[in-house]
Amino acid sequence: MDSNKKKIVIFTGPSLHPEEALMILDADYHPPVKRGDIITVLNDNPDIIGIIDGVFHQDPAVSHREILEALKKGVTVVGGASMGALRASELDDLGMIGIGYVYNQYKKGLIESDDDVAVAINPVTLEQISDPLVSVEYNFKRALDRNIISAEELNILTKTAKSIFYPKRTYTLILNTAPIHPDRIATIENFLIREGIDIKREDAIEVVEFISNLSEK
Repeated sequence: MDSNKKKIVIFTGPSLHPEEALMILDADYHPPVKRGDIITVLNDNPDIIGIIDGVFHQDPAVSHREILEALKKGVTVVGGASMGALRASELDDLGMIGIGYVYNQYKKGLIESDDDVAVAINPVTLEQISDPLVSVEYNFKRALDRNIISAEELNILTKTAKSIFYPKRTYTLILNTAPIHPDRIATIENFLIREGIDIKREDAIEVVEFISNLSEK
């Protein structure tokens, strides 16, 4: 075993499945982080902790205190994409590293709630079964930039998305609920099929790649 190899723990799930993450970086992958998990993994003396996904409502969320405890022990803590982005935006002044679009949205105050990144997940496969508001808004804004939708339609779609409780929020339900002409809905659906981006997944990949580069230094 390489005695110089850094011990890396990463909490991920619906944003980036551990099997996909393993193709980027060999690390110790855990399910979405909950309260107390950071303290538990500190017993194994990790060098780097990556926080991508975390629970919001099923169990108590990971606390600021335990992340600060990791930082106090000299552990590098990196966050992005979901819960990691939220916590990084709150703790980056104290040493946590934030990565990606979602982190920057939180940091700028353009999004503020955990509802913006929350999704329902299949507890067995860790796959998401709803669509995160941050990705929904990202894609609808891209549709506006591409002249696929109007500013009025963007407003309607965004309001509709926000009105749906996060476990039920999907593009299909949003489009079926929004008071927009069916012909326009078909155009938007085609855009999403062709060019829709899962921004949380993109950020999660960036987090793992960042940690991979960090581990080689």
